[in-house]
Amino acid sequence: GKLHNSFYCHVDSEFRYTLFTVYYSIIFILGFIANSYVLWLFTRVYATKKLNEIKIFMVSLTTADLLFLITLPMWIVYYHYRGDWIMPSFLCNLAGYLFFVNTYCSVAFLGVITYNRYQAVTKPISAAQSTTRRRGIYVTIAIWVLIAGPSSYFLFGSGTTQEGHVTRCFERYDPESSNIPVLASHIVICICFFITFLIVVVCNASIIRTLLSQKPQARKSAHIRQRALYLVCTVMIVFVVCFVPHHIVDLPWTLMVLGKWDISCRSKRWWDHIHQVTLFLLGANCVLDPVIYCFLTKNRKCSRQTTETTVEGMVAMEEGFHASIKP
Repeated sequence: GKLHNSFYCHVDSEFRYTLFTVYYSIIFILGFIANSYVLWLFTRVYATKKLNEIKIFMVSLTTADLLFLITLPMWIVYYHYRGDWIMPSFLCNLAGYLFFVNTYCSVAFLGVITYNRYQAVTKPISAAQSTTRRRGIYVTIAIWVLIAGPSSYFLFGSGTTQEGHVTRCFERYDPESSNIPVLASHIVICICFFITFLIVVVCNASIIRTLLSQKPQARKSAHIRQRALYLVCTVMIVFVVCFVPHHIVDLPWTLMVLGKWDISCRSKRWWDHIHQVTLFLLGANCVLDPVIYCFLTKNRKCSRQTTETTVEGMVAMEEGFHASIKP
């Protein structure tokens, strides 16, 4: 049934209307500028350089963020009108589709970037000898197809639902339709996410252990090692802050929305509040992703020089951390 399946239990986190209107406006401005700049760097500044695997993944991650960011004006209007979708319904489908694609393409590309760094640090020789560009292209195509393909359900399904005098966008489920596919899809999504998260944790732990066990022969290589450790920590922060809370809350919230979990009205409101907070955190990944490339530098400046230093420092791990490494 619907979220508030008892007539006396009105569940609506009203704080979200003002919060998301302001928050998404800030995310849109900062995220669009930062991601556009990073994409420009990789497509223009580095166009003459060899496009290796890590750069292919970064371009894809940035593209996924930009696809979500272009839908933010619609979500801003939606929350400004207190959760009433006044635009054509197909735009709700498109906004929901790109929200989903961005979330899980971000998870996937952060996962493969982490695995790429894991190979570069723990197996630098084999990583350097592998056909990384071709593999990067194949992996990227596979991720886009596997996520964007099944997600097309959002484009053709029923995105909007009437709730009194307002039109909700992907907030309720039709009580007349079967809830089993919805619940099953959420279970599969959460399982896949936590498997990916486990891989990221294991790989990053191995990277940290390997880096700390090496003894740099010069200050330059010590600086590169420190920057690489910052990179690993930043990726973990993006996962733990942006993605993990949402996926912890998602299944209980879905069970509640579908009427499969009979709890008190107060508990329903509490879970809905928590769910809105996790959506708030989820939106931050579009701004934090560019931070991984731009701001982990000695001078904390996102300039062409410092950004290139960051990227080259990451790629340098493929050669091992010795005195001969160039930042």
